[in-house]
Order: sequence, then structure tokens, then C-alpha cells
Amino acid sequence: MSETPICINLSEELSRLMFSSSRENGLSLIRSLPNLNVKARGNCLTISGSEDKVRTIKQFIKVLNSRINQHEELEYADVRRVFRQLSNLNQAQIEADQQSLFSDVLATHSGRTIKAKTSNQKYYLDSIERNTITIARGPAGTGKTYLAAAMAVKALKEKKISRIVLSRPVIEAGESLGYLPGDLKEKVDPHFRPLYDSLQDFIGLSKFEQFVRQGIIEITPLAYMRGRTFNESFVVLDEAQNTTLAQMRMILTRLGYGAKMVITGDQTQIDLPNPADSSLLVLKDILGKVESVNFVDLTSEDVVRHDVVRRIINAFDDYQSKERVKNEGRK
Repeated sequence: MSETPICINLSEELSRLMFSSSRENGLSLIRSLPNLNVKARGNCLTISGSEDKVRTIKQFIKVLNSRINQHEELEYADVRRVFRQLSNLNQAQIEADQQSLFSDVLATHSGRTIKAKTSNQKYYLDSIERNTITIARGPAGTGKTYLAAAMAVKALKEKKISRIVLSRPVIEAGESLGYLPGDLKEKVDPHFRPLYDSLQDFIGLSKFEQFVRQGIIEITPLAYMRGRTFNESFVVLDEAQNTTLAQMRMILTRLGYGAKMVITGDQTQIDLPNPADSSLLVLKDILGKVESVNFVDLTSEDVVRHDVVRRIINAFDDYQSKERVKNEGRK
């Protein structure tokens, strides 16, 4: 235990986050750590305890101050997310990773910067940067598609690639694409809306439409990918849980020179008639040892939507786990 208490002076904005009257505040998070004594008076946070816990709290305050200085509007969910990941890292990881964890990826069309908000998201971005193919698996709200789109636009702006190719399987529900009105883009627009929204956020609507007309951004349903080769392209395959093994093999073998691919999917949202046909369930067994192919697993801890989404995901996971146990007991 550290014998001498340390006083950390907090800014006015940080004090509001730490000492709010709500039960959910930064101070309650800090007090949840064992081997740590905490007192709050005015804008001063006095802490004493084991050296590793004291260092963690100092880093926690440092990261929050950094984000406040960058004019981010922090909410309790953001504070808790930072605290949770720091308290799960050892000191070597904190010193090695935290300086770059919140580094900017890209500024949106409105000027808002995109950053990794969790350690897993940072690992995801690093994987895209370093590998030819990155396969990200995880629940809704973890930033799989949005961050892939951000990295695609970043690569385009840095002239590392010459076009962005967006694809996803179109699971038909009673209507064949051939009988829907309009051209191909109009037929598949509803399926591709999440990808459109992400790209428009980064480059604006007019630039997005211009790039689509010029072929710099291509929107292609998975069924239309056969026979293609994508050179100097950044390919994003979304909703990969709805691909069969044959479809996954087909898209993976479309990759040409100077290309990069990101595959995203959620194994809990398979819409195929037979869920066991999903390629995402066996892809790691097949490609886990292939060079320059990397898998990233995001979890409910990486959800960056409303905090209730994380709780909903955990509740569904708990329910499904109990149901599996029941079903196995009946066999």
C-alpha cells in the first residue's frame, strides 16, 4: 500500500463527471477497485493504495482529461468504458497502448473525429492496417462496419487504393431482385443503407454520389461478385454471417494486387434458412493459420451505442446459454 495519499486536482468539467449526484459517476467506479482508499473534496481527489491501482487511476484521469481537451462530449457510458478497459490492463499494457488508443482515425464530413473507444476496437483498426484480410465478428453496436468504412476512406484519401467496393449478401424475403423496380443500385439500396450512411458521414452526400458515378465507390451484392478481380481496392463485406461457405470462398478469391478486405458479421444474427450453413461459424477453423488473415472478436464490452444495448446483448446471451443447457439436458 502507498503510505502517502496523493491529491489529484480535477478540472471543473471532469469534476462534474466524477462527482455528479447520480449513483452512476466516476467516483463510484474508482471506489469499486479493491486495495484503494478514495476521498473527494472540492475538485481534489485524494487516493492511496497499491501502486498499480494508483497508477491506473492517474492514467484514467489523464485519458479523460485528454478527451475533454479535444472537446469531446463525454457521458457516463464513455467514462465507464475507459475505466473498464484500463482496470483490465496490466501496467505494461497501459504504458504501451494508452497513448495511441484514442488517436484519430479520420475526421467526418462534419469535422467529428473517429477514434477507437476500446482496446478491442484499437486492435481491430491495427489489424486492418497490418493485414490483407481482417475478419471482425461481434454483436451490433461494436463499430465493425463503421470503423471498416472509416479505414476504407482513409486508405482512399492516402491513395493506398483506387476504389472502395461494398458488398453484402442480399437475403431475399419473398421478392426476387430481378422483379423489383429500378436499376441495380435502387434494388439493393435498402440492404446497403448502413454502409451508405457510414461513407456519407465521412465524405458527404454529394461526394459520395460523385464517387459512385465515377466507380470510385462500387456497391455490389455478393451474388454479382463471381468472376471479378479487385486490384488496388478496399473491399468491405458486411453481414458475412449470411454467407455460405461457397460464397465466402468466392469473395475471398476475388482479391487482387494491392487490395485489402474487411469482413464483418454477427454470429447471433444468422438469417440463412439453415443457420448451420453460415460460413462465419467455421471460417476461423479454415483460415486461422493463413498468413495476413486475422480474426478480431468484439464483445458487448465494445458496444458504443446506448449503454442499454450492451445490457440487452448480455441478457440475450445469458438466455441462449441457459436454453442450450436445457436442450442438451433433454437429449
